[in-house]
Amino acid sequence: MDFSLPPELVELQQRTRAFIRDKIIPLEGDGRQTHHGPTEEFRRELVALAAKEGLVASHVGTEYGGLGLSHVAKAVVFEESGYSLLGPVAMHIFAPDEGNMHLLEAVASHEQKERWLRPLASGATRSCFCMTEPAPGAGSDPAAMNTTAVKDGDDYIINGTKWFITGAYGAAFAIIMAKDEDGHATMFLADMDTPGIEIVRAMDSLDSAFAGGHAVVKFNDVRIPAKDILGEPGKGFRYAQVRLAPARLTHCMRWLGAARRAHDIATGYALKREVFGHKLIEHEGVGFQLADNEMDIRMSRLSIWHTAWLLDNGGRGSVESSMSKVICSEAIWRVVDRCVQVLGGQGVTGETLVARIFNEVRGFRIYDGPSEVHRWSIAQRIARNGANW
Repeated sequence: MDFSLPPELVELQQRTRAFIRDKIIPLEGDGRQTHHGPTEEFRRELVALAAKEGLVASHVGTEYGGLGLSHVAKAVVFEESGYSLLGPVAMHIFAPDEGNMHLLEAVASHEQKERWLRPLASGATRSCFCMTEPAPGAGSDPAAMNTTAVKDGDDYIINGTKWFITGAYGAAFAIIMAKDEDGHATMFLADMDTPGIEIVRAMDSLDSAFAGGHAVVKFNDVRIPAKDILGEPGKGFRYAQVRLAPARLTHCMRWLGAARRAHDIATGYALKREVFGHKLIEHEGVGFQLADNEMDIRMSRLSIWHTAWLLDNGGRGSVESSMSKVICSEAIWRVVDRCVQVLGGQGVTGETLVARIFNEVRGFRIYDGPSEVHRWSIAQRIARNGANW
C-alpha cells in the first residue's frame, strides 16, 4: 500500500481544512443549535457556505453534483470535515444522508434518482433510514424485523414501528425496511408526508449534532406503490450491507476528526497550564495520556485507510469495516476521555468543546452495531474458518 496522497487530494484536503477553520468553526457558537440538531434554517446556511466551495456531498458522483470521491479520498476529506461538529452538516456528508445517497446511487432506478437522490445530493432535502425497531423487533439482529409489507394489487401496505430514526424530523423522504409475507426484507422509498407515516416523538440522547435528532416513527397502513421499491423485492438485507459497510467507515472518518480536535484543545492547554512549577505536559501523568492519544489517532487512521483501500480495490468490505468500526470507536472514545481528564474542570463544562465532543462520540460505540456484536460476528468467522482467515 502506498500511503502518499496524490497532489489533487492534498489540495482537496487543504481546501477542506481551510473551509472548516475559516468558515465553520467561527459559527460553532450559533444559538440555532438545539438538543436535536441544528435548525433547518441554520443547516441550509451551512450547506450554502459549503456549496460556494464546491464541497457539498463530495462522495456522490459528478452527475449529481459531487466529486465522486473514492473511499480513500473520503477518508481524507471526511476526517477534515469532522474537525468541527458542524462540518459534516455543512458539507452534507453526515448520517443518515451520506449513507442514503450512497445506497440510492448504487441501487435506485433512474426515476428514483431524479426524484429523491438529486435534491438530496444538492443539500436541498434531508432523508432518514428506517430499520431499527423497539424490542422484540430489529436492532442488532435485523432478521428480527416486525414491520410488515403486505401486497395489495400494485401497492404494498406497510405497518410497524421504528425508533432511533435519525433525521426523521424535517426529512423529505424515508427508506423503509419491511418484511413481506414470505419473510423476506424489502426496501421502500416514501415521502414523509405520505398518509399513515407518523413521527410519534423525539428521543432524547447524549448527542445533539445530527440534524433532525432521533425519533420514533410509526407506519399505519402506509400505501406505497410497487414502483417505489428500492432495488428488487426481497433483497433488503443485502442492500442494507451495501449501505452499512461503507457507512460504518465514514462514521470512523468523521469522528476521528472530532477526536483530533479534542486532542488539539487538550494539548494546547497542557502546553500553557503550569502546575506545581511545571507545564502540565511535563508531568508524565498528562504527557503519557497525550502520547497515547497520538498513537490511538494514528492507528485509527491507518485502520480507516486500510479498509478504504480494500473497498476501493474489491476487498471484503463488510468484515474489514466491522473491524475498523470497533477499533476506531473505542480508540476515539479513549482519546476524548483522556482529553476530558487532561482539561480537568474545563473538561466537564462548556468552557471548551471537549465536553460536547465527549457526549457526541459515546454513542458511536453503539450505533451501526455495538462493539460486542461486531466482535461476536468476527468470532463466528474464526469458529468457521480458524485463525488468520
